[in-house]
Amino acid sequence: MIAETGAASGAQAGAADYVIEVEGLSKSFGGRTVVRNLSMRVKRGQIYGFLGPNGSGKTTTIRMLCGLLTPDSGHGTCLGLDILTQSREIRRHVGYMAQRFSLYADLSVRENLEFVARVYGVPDPVKAARAAVERLGLSGRDRQLAGSLSGGWKQRLALGACILPSPQLLLLDEPTAGVDPKARREFWAQIHQLAAEGLTVLVSTHYMDEAERCHEIAYIAYGDLLAQGTVEDVIGRSGLVTFTVSGADPAVLLAELEGKPGIDLIAPFGASVHVGGHDRAALEAAVAPLRERDGLAVRADQPTLEDVFIDLMGRSEDNFR
Repeated sequence: MIAETGAASGAQAGAADYVIEVEGLSKSFGGRTVVRNLSMRVKRGQIYGFLGPNGSGKTTTIRMLCGLLTPDSGHGTCLGLDILTQSREIRRHVGYMAQRFSLYADLSVRENLEFVARVYGVPDPVKAARAAVERLGLSGRDRQLAGSLSGGWKQRLALGACILPSPQLLLLDEPTAGVDPKARREFWAQIHQLAAEGLTVLVSTHYMDEAERCHEIAYIAYGDLLAQGTVEDVIGRSGLVTFTVSGADPAVLLAELEGKPGIDLIAPFGASVHVGGHDRAALEAAVAPLRERDGLAVRADQPTLEDVFIDLMGRSEDNFR
């Protein structure tokens, strides 16, 4: 978690529509460009999701957006502060939740929260910790050692610690990796409640259902921002046409269809096969013979966010290869 208390002139963005506005950000490590000429705006109270392959620059991007990492080039503001010259002030208003649990396993839930509150100068740490326990549904577990909590409860505790200093911006780096679906849903309910109260959230995730819970998303692949906007916008601009084929062994269909002209992506979905492409005529021609085959059903379908994700991955070049 990264957060610091303290008043900072200009830290409040007031009624500004955008909490983050950056242009032309680039960052290299060891001669390799990790993020290239990225421009982005994030609205106040928005949950903004970052998708992309491992090593694509998502975490580097998030850290530059919030003044946690200095870009090699580009400029912009976060919380009304310059990301190049006022990064220290920005950090005072940012909460950071890493994928790996980083609190003290041998302290109880309550002791961890009280410790964090004291470190960051939160008034009345005992009362603040008690309020966090109540808010995040940790009542009854406040005396339990943090190390003995399940993955979902650990994430709730980590979130509680992040928001104790009342940050204006929250960074979540794959926050629900390894957490069961019920715990993930409850965690996201908390995130939406925080956003409704005005907290802006940047989150990186590989889960498509989580990306669909974000107000806007950005797809970053090997340093390049390839798509951004609402889920509906990203899907609509993808240009993908998709069909679902069912009624035969998916493995047989995969072997028959894979590599055919017009088919840019293909994947099994239960007892069916999902195919997609950018050239409608070529894709229609590829699946046309199946329509005449007894026992097979071919229906036009709507592309999903996962389809777009796989398509963009297939068209991205790994800059570390």
